[in-house]
Amino acid sequence: MAPDFPVLQTVHCDTPESKSSVLSSALKTVRTAVAVPENELKRWRRTFEANAKLVNGEKFLDPESFVNAIAPKGDLTKIDRAQFSILFRVADTSRRGLVSWEDFTVFETLLKRPDADHWIAFQYFDVDHSGYISFDEFKTVFSANVGPDAIPFDFDCDWVKLYLGKKNGTHVLGYNEFTQLMKGLQGERLRQAFRYLDKDQDGYITPEQFKHIILEIAGHKLSDAVIDRLPTLCTLTLGQRISYSEVIAFHNVVREMDMIERIIREATAKSKDGRIDQSDFLNHSSSTSRYSLFTPMEASIIFHFAGRGLPNQRLALVDFAQLLDPRWKAPYVEPEQAAKSTKSIFNSVMHSSYNFIQGGFAGAFGATIVYPIDMGDMQNQRSSVVGQVLYKNSIDCAKKIFHNEGFLGFYRGLGPQLIGVAPEKAIKLTVNDLVRSRMMDMETGRIQLRWELLAGGMAGGCQVIFTNPLEIVKIRLQVQGEAAKVEGMKPKGAVHIIRQLGIFGLYRGASACLLRDIPFSAIYFPAYAHLKADVFQEGYNGKRLSFLETLSAAAIAGMPAAYLTTPADVVKTRLQVEVRKGQTHYKGLRDAFVKIYREEGFRALFKGGPARVIRSSPQFGFTLLGYETLKSAFPYPWQEAPPKVNTALTTRADELAKVRARNALKILLDVHGDFGRRAGTTGAPLSLSHPKLS
Repeated sequence: MAPDFPVLQTVHCDTPESKSSVLSSALKTVRTAVAVPENELKRWRRTFEANAKLVNGEKFLDPESFVNAIAPKGDLTKIDRAQFSILFRVADTSRRGLVSWEDFTVFETLLKRPDADHWIAFQYFDVDHSGYISFDEFKTVFSANVGPDAIPFDFDCDWVKLYLGKKNGTHVLGYNEFTQLMKGLQGERLRQAFRYLDKDQDGYITPEQFKHIILEIAGHKLSDAVIDRLPTLCTLTLGQRISYSEVIAFHNVVREMDMIERIIREATAKSKDGRIDQSDFLNHSSSTSRYSLFTPMEASIIFHFAGRGLPNQRLALVDFAQLLDPRWKAPYVEPEQAAKSTKSIFNSVMHSSYNFIQGGFAGAFGATIVYPIDMGDMQNQRSSVVGQVLYKNSIDCAKKIFHNEGFLGFYRGLGPQLIGVAPEKAIKLTVNDLVRSRMMDMETGRIQLRWELLAGGMAGGCQVIFTNPLEIVKIRLQVQGEAAKVEGMKPKGAVHIIRQLGIFGLYRGASACLLRDIPFSAIYFPAYAHLKADVFQEGYNGKRLSFLETLSAAAIAGMPAAYLTTPADVVKTRLQVEVRKGQTHYKGLRDAFVKIYREEGFRALFKGGPARVIRSSPQFGFTLLGYETLKSAFPYPWQEAPPKVNTALTTRADELAKVRARNALKILLDVHGDFGRRAGTTGAPLSLSHPKLS
């Protein structure tokens, strides 16, 4: 299959003019081969105009403004912004120390190539722009970017000769060959460095020498905490020295850090407690790849540096942060506050109050949407009543309500409902969040199932203080509306009902309400949390649920919770409704269960169950959707959440082109950690006659 981008061919150029012509032709080919949308060109233009400086009446980018234009913002690597000036030498095709708008468009077009990182590295080494790299060019660019204190590299070694030949240095590298050389260069540097430092050739080096090697070839990939602890690698084996095998193993860990991070994230996400050990890591690595990627020695090194040297640990994702994130810094805790909680009592109260207000608004939102469904509740419909059966079924109920009372009849009793539903839903959501936060492992963000059930149960129990008065008034308002039409009576308002019942009367049926609400919440909240995490994969690789996914999780979780607690809801309704002459009177919770079962059968305990599911499922769906939306849009400013591990793997840069620019630097930094710092201090171009830059 033909490639979708051009490849520079090996061309021999004898004069500067011919070299310039070849370069110009090649760049034009690249520019025309990659289609650039008009809106992208406009965005490039805005970037250029925002950073360009006037020089003799024309706008150009100098090295500093060029870096501002191309460097990713908030980049989670240890690459200095100044090192992006390396790429300036690639963009400055005219070698005048300035990048014009035309140069900038060519450079941005190059960054659209799928292999832009290797292409840019090739152009940097191709000093004479001939389209190939000779031995002299490779040695010149390498030497110009490596300081005098660096571990020497033998350019006359067999490895270099395999790529660049031996006879008269005539062998040159095309683009594809160069990419393979760069991929293997770090391994050869590692081998030469170990041999150079292993003076007595016994196969071991000191911890300090090992640190010297790693700082040169991979220091930019490691956090300062890991760098400080590099010498401790010698503690993995006896002898207090480090073997070549351990050096190679550590280098493979660094080289495959992205794959390691993926395995760790997936393994900890699937782990029941959010932690893994070396066996879990190796097992997951084997199950997700065709061949085993990591040896036991490499796994030991990973856990050694993540676990601060303690063996046989189960580690959470946050424990690996110092290894995965090169910009990781140890959290600072003042000594006198080390043993104290980071969240004060005052802050806890304020946070709960904040959640309470948000829960109130969310509850009112959910109740308003589903309130008409509530009017179709058939749980108080007796199979044997004086006179006549009011409603045959839910549809008949809706028809009669609309016929007798109009559309507003569906919202009869909504006022007291909204007044009560705000604190009811607020306290349920707040208590659940509060208990879960106290029982949660702050390192993993996980909570054991028993604590999830306890949190939900406590939330359901606490809400009864608001639920019971609310529902007894609501039920009597709903029932008397239709009954008043049938019996020719004038319906009474909520105030009359409250005065009639009194304080103690408002809590009639509270035991049944507790029997319903505690199991309901104990089922609902754990089901909701696990649907989000296990079914919709919330948090997996940074995923955030959409409105539809959140609504679905909240609604589905309400279905089993609503139906399984229907018997308690039936009994509660019968205890709370005003008994008419000829209807069965219930003395209490147990008496109601027995009489309903004897008089109406077992199915009567689940009467209205489907309607309850239809009502509760969307109500809690919209309530939780509103609550999650409010928490996301207006988070508590001082909230203490489980720590997150943000790395270059999970944090997207603002543009893919800038990611490729950064990756091109990573390839060059594999030559030496200081690559670009020395060469980047001057705007003078590299040349074969003046290879050293200082």
